[in-house]
Amino acid sequence: MLKILGKPSSINVRKVLWTCAELGLPYELEEWGNAGLPTSAPDFLRLNPNGLVPVLVDQGQALWESNTICRYLGSKYPFGQSGLLPQSAMARAQVEKWMDWQATELNSAWRYAFMALVRNSAAHADPAAIAASARDWNRLMGLLDAQLAVTGAYAAGAAFTLADIVLGLSVHRWLSTPIEHAQLPAVQAYYERLCERPAFLAHGHNGHP
Repeated sequence: MLKILGKPSSINVRKVLWTCAELGLPYELEEWGNAGLPTSAPDFLRLNPNGLVPVLVDQGQALWESNTICRYLGSKYPFGQSGLLPQSAMARAQVEKWMDWQATELNSAWRYAFMALVRNSAAHADPAAIAASARDWNRLMGLLDAQLAVTGAYAAGAAFTLADIVLGLSVHRWLSTPIEHAQLPAVQAYYERLCERPAFLAHGHNGHP
């Protein structure tokens, strides 16, 4: 059975949990990242020297980086036929470019505002930096809105894919953060579409930003 290490409140852990739910995969969750199981422990660092969740253990081998874990699951179970990660090179690349964009540009934009306004981090208290982060976050969400307006459905096209798992959680975080939100009708429709999926309600729209 798959083993997932990490807190279920973590957005990156929830990517993996949502992927498993879409694929119907059983797993064991070990809640590393709290006082009882700190990610600084030697046992955890042997699996991920970065000391970050999630970690997936499958057949005795460990994987870290949430989007990589999701790609692995989408390509392996069930035998790459799930539709979450297309088999053709171009279709797969269209999915992966949005996953990479989420992990780089989009994450970099929201980090300061989110840490300040949701996590109440004392290290993220500069009003100008908060405002700049919120503006950049809205700008990039506007790029996603334009893409969704073209597809009329999901990030990479007409079908739900891994891109929508990582982006769906990001959209939920954007809506959950107390900033002035740009009016993005395609993103709003997309979010409502995701809310029709039981796995998103369990691991995305579940009370955690």
